[in-house]
Parts: sequence; structure tokens; C-alpha cells
Amino acid sequence: MIRPFVPFPDQRLRSKAADVAEITDAVRAIWADMVETMDAMPGYGLAGPQIGVMQRLAVVDCSTERGKAILLANPEVLHASGQFREHEEASPNLPGVSAVISRPRAVTVRFLNADGVMEDRDFVGLWATSVQHQIDHLAGKMYFDRLSPLKRKMLIAKAGKRR
Repeated sequence: MIRPFVPFPDQRLRSKAADVAEITDAVRAIWADMVETMDAMPGYGLAGPQIGVMQRLAVVDCSTERGKAILLANPEVLHASGQFREHEEASPNLPGVSAVISRPRAVTVRFLNADGVMEDRDFVGLWATSVQHQIDHLAGKMYFDRLSPLKRKMLIAKAGKRR
């Protein structure tokens, strides 16, 4: 099921999501909805709070053919590259605007996978950017929080005019 996006400035987008205790059928159903919602955008990832699910759940799929979504619960960055890459980021929660954000080019992330097993995985390039973007959402942060205060204010004002 495609779920609606929580519109900025809804407080849920600025709140930390709760840890997932275990992978259940209910969690798998949420992940399935998240993948369907992400693919309908289309986008490279989605975090629970973006659709009002206040659990540390995320999905990421940067493949060209799609259908390769990685399902993550309680993701955390263990290691980040010293090399950075820039990428234009946006969010369906604040449509019509985007900004170039610099993030580590590669990260190692620990997460609970769909089988309920703790996994460490390396992400590089767009995959690394997307997984970091989703982890930010789970912590109550949005991509524009990485901008200078002036650029952030201008981006939010521009989004407000488009609404």
C-alpha cells in the first residue's frame, strides 16, 4: 500500500524514532508499504517517520533496475569514509526544493535485517548517501539541516511559497 507523506513542518519529522525490538510480520508489512511508497515517488530511500511510522525502519534501493531494496531496522553508522561526495538531495515531505549536500562517500552500517539478524554492510556512492539520509530522518533530522542557517532558511521559504 502506498502511504501518504507527513508534510513538513509536522513534528514527527523532527522527533527521534523508537528502536525496533524484533522483526515481526507487522514490521515486514510496514517495510513492504515503504518499498511500494518509495518506488511510487520514485526515490532512493524512505524512513519510517516520513510516512508517520515512528520506528527506526528504513528502506534503500539505488539500483537501476529496482527491486533490490535493502530493509533496515535500527541502522547506525559504524564507520564513515574521510572522502566526501556531493549529491542533490530532496524529500517528499518538503516537495519542490532540493539542495546539494556533502556526505561521506562510503559508510559501514550495522542494522537488523529482514531475517532479524544483525548485519554490517558497506555502502558506497549513492547507496551511502541514501542510507545516511534515511538515518538522519530516524534521528529527527532532514537533509537541509546540513546547510548553513541562511541557506536552510531560504530553502524552507522557497518551499513555503510553492505550497
